Amino acid sequence: MTRSALRICPLCEATCGLTLTVEGGRVTGARGDREDVFSKGFICPKGASFGAVDSDPDRLRAPLVRVNGELREASWSEAFDAVAAGTRPVVERYGADALGVVLGNPNVHTMAGGLYPPVLLGALRTRSLFTASTVDQMPKHVSSGLLFGDANAIPVPDLDHTDHLLLIGANPLESNGSLCTAPDFPGRLKALRARGGRLTVVDPRRTRTARLADRHLAIRPGTDALLLAAMATTLFEEGLADLGRLAPHVERLPELRSALAEFTPETVAPACDLDAPLIRTLARELAAAPTAAVYARIGSCTVPHGTLASWLVDVLNVLTGNLDRPGGALFPLAATDRLRPAGPGRGFALGRWHSRVRRLPEAKGELPLSALAEEIDTPTPGGEPVRALLVVAANPVLSAPDGRRLDKALAGLDFMVAVDPYLNETSRHAHVVLPPPPPAQSPHHDFAFNTLAVRNQVRYTRPAVPLEDGLMAETEIHARLILALTGRHGADPAVVDATVIGQTLDRAVEDPDSPVHGGDSRALAARLTGVDGPERRLDLMLRLGPYGDGFGARPGGLTLARLMDHPHGIDLGPLASRLPQPLRTPSGRIELLPGPIADDLPRLGAALRERPAGLVLVGRRHLRSNNSWMHNVPALTGGSNRCTLHIHPDDARHLGVRDGADVRVTGAGGEVVAPAEITEDVRPGVVSLPHGWGHDRPGTRQRHAATAPGVNVNQLLDGSLLDPLSGNAVLNGVPVAVDPLDTPVAAAPGS
Repeated sequence: MTRSALRICPLCEATCGLTLTVEGGRVTGARGDREDVFSKGFICPKGASFGAVDSDPDRLRAPLVRVNGELREASWSEAFDAVAAGTRPVVERYGADALGVVLGNPNVHTMAGGLYPPVLLGALRTRSLFTASTVDQMPKHVSSGLLFGDANAIPVPDLDHTDHLLLIGANPLESNGSLCTAPDFPGRLKALRARGGRLTVVDPRRTRTARLADRHLAIRPGTDALLLAAMATTLFEEGLADLGRLAPHVERLPELRSALAEFTPETVAPACDLDAPLIRTLARELAAAPTAAVYARIGSCTVPHGTLASWLVDVLNVLTGNLDRPGGALFPLAATDRLRPAGPGRGFALGRWHSRVRRLPEAKGELPLSALAEEIDTPTPGGEPVRALLVVAANPVLSAPDGRRLDKALAGLDFMVAVDPYLNETSRHAHVVLPPPPPAQSPHHDFAFNTLAVRNQVRYTRPAVPLEDGLMAETEIHARLILALTGRHGADPAVVDATVIGQTLDRAVEDPDSPVHGGDSRALAARLTGVDGPERRLDLMLRLGPYGDGFGARPGGLTLARLMDHPHGIDLGPLASRLPQPLRTPSGRIELLPGPIADDLPRLGAALRERPAGLVLVGRRHLRSNNSWMHNVPALTGGSNRCTLHIHPDDARHLGVRDGADVRVTGAGGEVVAPAEITEDVRPGVVSLPHGWGHDRPGTRQRHAATAPGVNVNQLLDGSLLDPLSGNAVLNGVPVAVDPLDTPVAAAPGS
């Protein structure tokens, strides 16, 4: 029997609504849900391939447990017995920090990943936490924490209403957007131009997004912070800074002007390789637009001054009066947000603890992923190495710098657990692999991405396909992991959700600002609906959220039952001004020049005199790819989605590189061999390799990916280059050498 089922797509940050065609227990087709309140039928190649992702024959269907050095299929009870037996002795003998946790990007794409890791980390109290954030967006979290007092208070451009968008280091026509959840980002940019708005793209590559723009600036990689600082100085110098209604909410404006004074267009132009008059024009256009927004992403984060660039994005939005303004950059309000009253907060602290080996400071409770290998393989006086590791939906052997070293370090762990549907370059080292079911068999609500959405809305989909015999729900896997890792192995996994619900309601009834203040937490818990613990937790969050019914205090408000009555979602309206409510700084205002930022500005000043001596490397995204997730799906690895080195014709001629011929690329961390692709879409002096490839290690079970493995671009890095404020890896603008090879050769194993 053929039927249709709804599902929110989990394959990128756009969160589009899908209508799946289901035959028996298998997804055979996917199209855009035209009635979805947010995506309105938009779909990209990844969403269209949902069925192929879901039914990949290489997905694991049973747990694996290592016996006598080999991974063998086991029962779920055997797997969790092994987890408890392998991890608890490590914690009890060496302490909580000897158990490390690695969380990958897919965690924010699943309901289980949103609900359970915070509970686990709160119970474990390990300081050895590493996530994909420190090879991606941690600079934005740090700058938001310092500016606004909340690392998750990230303003997003009001794409549907802005008159002027300055887009830096982002390629949303390929990525579908990032830290800006916007189905049909390409259509929204075209609509901006159609209504007379202006789009400027700053990127060393002429990307698909850059081709759409009114103006493309091919900046020298890594100099975004200098450009933004010069634009801010221009606004001050020419009397164009106008905070408008933001003025009462801003601290340290005069100090900011003094701190940025040396960064004039004339001083930064040589470093950025842009003309000073053009930089002034950019600032003037930004100030003159009726509404405007500056938006920057991974290309501006994964550079030596990533936190400063992220900070300056919001500085420009403040100086032009466009922060917290319709048409500018606004703070979304998700249905599961906790709406706290306005007022001073505790602010945001950096460096509350440090890594053992290099003494790298934590940021947002995390240590740099670049430090993971050394935290495992390097003993130090007075501190234990990471001896056991839990890796949840992460593949750091490919995503972190110097994967060869990490590969060896993982092999030396006392014990490792991986929650992963594949046996990949990282999970192949695990002693236990716990595979979640295919996405069609899981419920879905976007906790993280709704806090970054360009329109307030709420959607929830139950599993489109019943859970396959022998599989375990991803939420139950996480709940059982919490019990096994915290000394409660064997308890009913339902106790995890029940405990969270009880603790949340106990706090809520004691909070004078809560709609249930003074109530009975047990009686309130009994009123929650849902078929299981995760749904009851979602119901709780909706009811206590900013649109919720407050358990009857706000009749007609959101509940899970009401949301279930709207299978295509509920539109909660356009983004709106919210200041000062989101601010949690000690002053209760925007701290425009935080101390750590001011202390880092001399380092930016030194960059005025820096010039690359040779070629520098940048990454690139493909529309059919999302990091290393999807290279095992044939439909998503064709066309332009290839692991080639983009090089400008001038550089190719100088080096004697032929189009399609193999070249050796050498960096501080090693070398790789890839075919050259000569193109004018990359500026002279810059070469580009995509991220997520390198599927050539033995012991994996991704057959299609292994047929065209590509090379691991992060092997060119040794992990020493970090943005000091955020600990984010420097992945872009790093020096490399390129040498032609006389005859094509295969890349070395593990490259």
